[in-house]
Amino acid sequence: MSRKAALLIFICVCAGAILGYSLAPRNPVSEARSVGSSQISSLFTSSEQQSNSSDDVTKSRKNAITTTVEAVSPAIVGINVTEVREYQDPLSNFFGDDPFFRQFFGNRSFKQEVKGLGSGFIISAEGYVLTNDHVAGNAKEITVTMTNGEKYPAEIIGTDMISDVTLLQIKGKNFPFVKLGNSDDVMIGEWVVAFGNPFGLFENIDKPIVTVGVVSAKGMNLNVDNNRSYRGLIQTDAVINAGNSGGPLVNSAGEVIGINTLIYTAGVSQASIGYGFAIPINRVKSIVSELQKKGKVERNFWTGMEVNVVDQRIARYFGLPKAEGVIISDIKKSSPAERAGLKVGDIILEINGEKIQNDDTIIAIINDARAGDVLDLRIYREKHSFNVKLTLEKRT
Repeated sequence: MSRKAALLIFICVCAGAILGYSLAPRNPVSEARSVGSSQISSLFTSSEQQSNSSDDVTKSRKNAITTTVEAVSPAIVGINVTEVREYQDPLSNFFGDDPFFRQFFGNRSFKQEVKGLGSGFIISAEGYVLTNDHVAGNAKEITVTMTNGEKYPAEIIGTDMISDVTLLQIKGKNFPFVKLGNSDDVMIGEWVVAFGNPFGLFENIDKPIVTVGVVSAKGMNLNVDNNRSYRGLIQTDAVINAGNSGGPLVNSAGEVIGINTLIYTAGVSQASIGYGFAIPINRVKSIVSELQKKGKVERNFWTGMEVNVVDQRIARYFGLPKAEGVIISDIKKSSPAERAGLKVGDIILEINGEKIQNDDTIIAIINDARAGDVLDLRIYREKHSFNVKLTLEKRT
């Protein structure tokens, strides 16, 4: 056989071997295992990546607000009260106090138990709780509900209607409590969180309801009720509704800067229209100290003067550029006003730097004071202005 023929036969044999291998059946199980192993490895890798991604998202969602809510919530409480209110028949005074008609009509007044709710917060491990006077100040029975669902009867340690602050206490030890901040340091525009029990929702979940906003304004003076003095309030757009009263307004550092007390409402619905007001906590601190010691705030003082609003006619007569302030119409003998050197006809323009718009303003400022306080009055007399110190003396 020639070399050329032998080479041709070798090439044909090799080609047949290669073709036979390519046409031979393959093991599907082996191939499936190979592919499956690759998919499982890929699946584990994907799961780990998703888990790490989820952890990163969770961490990124945590911020100062969520941290504050987590830290403060255990010290927030719901407050349920029962108080006795006396109602008077509008016709009962039709004939005055005439004994002849009283024998026929008798006493037309009646008493009724009324239930209400509000919010509060624990300020010490001993169970001291702060809330509003209009929430619990006149209560016959008070029940405090914790975030763990436990309920405690509460005792009124002291209450002050003027400042609208009530101090309660529940019996026990090692209660969670909040940190009180510095309301003088509040910044307009900073984030705040309002905690509370709006519409009694706390009772359903044993957890406070949280709303978030910013400090809209501070130093707000509102003449809402002649029997209360709402001075220097913190205004916020964190939503506050009925039932939030008595709850804390907290900054992003987890410090209480005020007690949620008032809202602007939409007509008869009593729903918030975007602005709420809180009593500054620095004002509350001094009141709490007095309530702990005496159970009340000492306001038994007098000034010994009577005032009237300055109208346009009075302003022109005394040479004032515009109608402002109040004019002293009477001064009692041997009174604090007389000792301060005040005179009938003096016009009070400011007290402690606050402009006097009308008699409601001066009543609110003086009602908020205490026996022994010294007021700085800006007086207008004989076309000159000067300052006078008036000491509020205890009434004897």
